[in-house]
Amino acid sequence: MWKRTGFAVCLLLWSLSSQAVCPVWSPSRAQDEVNRLQQQLRQWNEHYWKQGASEVSDTVYDQLSARLAAWQRCFALEPANSTPVLPGGSVKHPVAHTGVQKLAGKQALQRWMAGKTDLWAQPKVDGVAVTLIYRNGGLTQAISRGDGLAGEDWTAKIRAIPSIPKTVSGALANSVLQGELFLRTENHIQKQAGGLNARAKVAGAMMRRDEHAILNDLAFFVWAWPDGPATLAQKLAELSNAGFSDEEQYSVPVNTVEDVEKLRSRWFTSELPFVTDGVVVRSGTEPAGNTWLPGQGNWVAAWKYEPPEEVATVKDIQFAIGRTGKISVVAQLEPVQLDDKRVQRVNLGSVRRWQELDVAPGDQIAISLAGQGIPRIDSVAWRALVRNKPIPPAPRFTPLTCFYASAECQEQFIARLVWLSSAKALGIEGLGESGWRGLNQAHHFEHLFSWLALTKEQLQSTPGISPERGLQLWHRFSLARERPFIRWLIALGAPLPQPALKVTGDTTWQQLRTRNEKEWQRFPAIGAEKARQIVAFVHASEIEKLSVWLGAQGVKAFQ
Repeated sequence: MWKRTGFAVCLLLWSLSSQAVCPVWSPSRAQDEVNRLQQQLRQWNEHYWKQGASEVSDTVYDQLSARLAAWQRCFALEPANSTPVLPGGSVKHPVAHTGVQKLAGKQALQRWMAGKTDLWAQPKVDGVAVTLIYRNGGLTQAISRGDGLAGEDWTAKIRAIPSIPKTVSGALANSVLQGELFLRTENHIQKQAGGLNARAKVAGAMMRRDEHAILNDLAFFVWAWPDGPATLAQKLAELSNAGFSDEEQYSVPVNTVEDVEKLRSRWFTSELPFVTDGVVVRSGTEPAGNTWLPGQGNWVAAWKYEPPEEVATVKDIQFAIGRTGKISVVAQLEPVQLDDKRVQRVNLGSVRRWQELDVAPGDQIAISLAGQGIPRIDSVAWRALVRNKPIPPAPRFTPLTCFYASAECQEQFIARLVWLSSAKALGIEGLGESGWRGLNQAHHFEHLFSWLALTKEQLQSTPGISPERGLQLWHRFSLARERPFIRWLIALGAPLPQPALKVTGDTTWQQLRTRNEKEWQRFPAIGAEKARQIVAFVHASEIEKLSVWLGAQGVKAFQ
């Protein structure tokens, strides 16, 4: 669930800086696209406020809002700084919620901190903003944030939360507390687990009548006590004595932006009892509560974490043919930054999955980094009005095609070369896709292993390859001849499962080709269909010719 405030200036800055590419649309189409996206955002907003339903992630909502603002600027359709109007409520806050100014990064925070003293850092707890009102020592009212001036009466639900004190004493006996109603977690590490949709669960529990059990898991983090004790240190001590203990534990004095940066990193990677989405820096002293207004809390600022996903514009859809002949679909993107990676393309999977996703140029897709930092598509955030999708190539390639070079086999042939040089196969270091394309273009390979016949002089005189690198490649090609038979089978793309490869005991091609289908089925992970594929592969005419050629080249396993 996102916190929809009218103060998220950073969203507009984001759209200007990282996504300010104006679409090539006619005026009428631009109006239609803007109207559609505006309507969708309004609908998501309405579902959030009325039902507590989160249909898209915070990041997707925020970035599509920024995209809308950018489109409005591109086509001069509405003022660039227009922001969504927040629904208010029937209950007025005794002290307005100011919201938190969100800064773009470390340098912006450093500028904000300049000249300020008595600064404190806190985790930016990710939940739902609420006002608690204590009178004569008792909790008399709880109000949702609403538009910052007025919200809904949540008193009954808040009183049902065991962790929130119902009675207080001392300075808190007559107080107004503003803070975050959050889902308490066990050993939550933000970097590993992300947001857990925690904010949506909290909002849903408060907005729906049938949520009860989850109230036991909710807690309240006080981030403002307007007109309370003079300093934050005094406030923290009073709050801790009253049962609000997280505040004192997670409030740290800071002097420099480097202090904040260290805490931000530590809280992002260590166990916390709540979900967070950044760090907040606040002054130890605040102005009188009667001066607070939405959007004007200049004594507090936030430095959020980098979003776990980004919304990217699809520029083009392309098709790639892999070494086994399978067709995969790749989306070319307007570049976006994810963590330390600049992402310009993402694999959409098979043709069937691409068709199920229904992705076309002009769409907005949410992407994130999977294991090992590989970009992946999470969802289609927004589909363009015009759906011009390319036609995929016919599925005419198989595991037994393109061992020999030809114009129509170019992509599968190159994919086979890249595979055979990988660490799993022949382990030829220093050769990737572009290197193989250059060698093939210069020397016009006849088949998959033509590189073995290249002389030292040919490699050293290859365009784009220095004499030194050419000599290195010649040595590496020569060493490949000595690779074990099992590595050559992998290089060929033989359809043998790993368990079977390890136990066959074969050391030559002749041993391998003598078995029939029934004999192959005695090995692990090989059934009737796999045995048929193995026999068909071993006896395919192109494979037979390659085995003879490899033997003639001095590859021992084929002699």
